[in-house]
Amino acid sequence: MAFDTPDARQLLAGRHVVHAHHPTNRNLRNLARNTILAWRVVRRTRPAVAISTGAGVAVPFLWVARIHGARVIYVESFARTAGLSLTGRLVRPVAHRLFVQWPEAARERRAEFVGSIF
Repeated sequence: MAFDTPDARQLLAGRHVVHAHHPTNRNLRNLARNTILAWRVVRRTRPAVAISTGAGVAVPFLWVARIHGARVIYVESFARTAGLSLTGRLVRPVAHRLFVQWPEAARERRAEFVGSIF
């Protein structure tokens, strides 16, 4: 999953990529479009696990994956030192595991700190 941008095209050349609609942050039209896209992709691929490291496009994909029975894992951004992002708060209800990268952020309900990925 990536946005159709020049850098993504270059980095992912030769790989199977599904392009999401952007911008995603607080854009209800693209939320609806990405939810339809998520439904199609998840129904076709039937993942056992869905893992995301963030961005607004994660929200519809993780919700739809959970509806289809996948385990959902969310890794909050390294930049979020003291709380969850909007994406983190929106996926928390469907996440089986929600990891944060700072001990201070683990004070959030259901958030786990097990170390940083950096």
